[in-house]
Amino acid sequence: MERTFQYRWLEEQGRLIILLAFLTLGCMAVRAQDDPQYRMEIGAGVGVMTYEGDFNGNVLGDMQPAGFLVGRYNFDPYKDLKLSVGFGKIKGSSANVDTFYPDYAENPYSFNHTLVDMNLVFEYNFWPYGTGRDYRGAQRLVPYILGGLGATYVKGNEKNVFTANVPLGIGAKYKVNERLNLGLAWTFHFSLSDELDGVKDPYWVKSSGIFKNTDCYSTIAVSVTYSFSAKCKTCNKEE
Repeated sequence: MERTFQYRWLEEQGRLIILLAFLTLGCMAVRAQDDPQYRMEIGAGVGVMTYEGDFNGNVLGDMQPAGFLVGRYNFDPYKDLKLSVGFGKIKGSSANVDTFYPDYAENPYSFNHTLVDMNLVFEYNFWPYGTGRDYRGAQRLVPYILGGLGATYVKGNEKNVFTANVPLGIGAKYKVNERLNLGLAWTFHFSLSDELDGVKDPYWVKSSGIFKNTDCYSTIAVSVTYSFSAKCKTCNKEE
């Protein structure tokens, strides 16, 4: 009789433990999909800026320090708009290229200009971006591509230039936690001007076309952003 009572007591305790385990797992599952998604990000970054044109043929040559301010509007875990403002310098010299320039055969030309860039780009993530607790299947580390439109202002020694540019690039994002994000982006800015370096048509050859013989520059930036403005927790859940 005593053994029967003990057996029933153990059976009831076992059922209670199993029930509590299921309840705990259920609460964890609900919590796992209950973190908010955020619409906005704001932050800053540091990196390098490189001029690419008539007086520098190396994509990674004459790197100069640069700083950036970044803001994002996230449509969903795949897509966002990024507004970026960059501050840096570009430099180059006719002595560092193999091309022969008649005007600078005896007296090499060099420049060191200040550049300010503002661009609005669309970013597309290859996988959904998030902690995994805010969107089902989201990944903390995702690569992405970007493209958009921008404006460039260059302060030269003798002449200032204001022109448009087309930014295209690649990058990666890492979700440190619910609100903190790390980013790395390599962006090429194709300007509509041939005078970012202060010289137009140094070959003495006239050219035509929207990007024909125009100057470019690239930026490599590491950024930190903070997420805010939470979305409705139940508005965009995926089944």
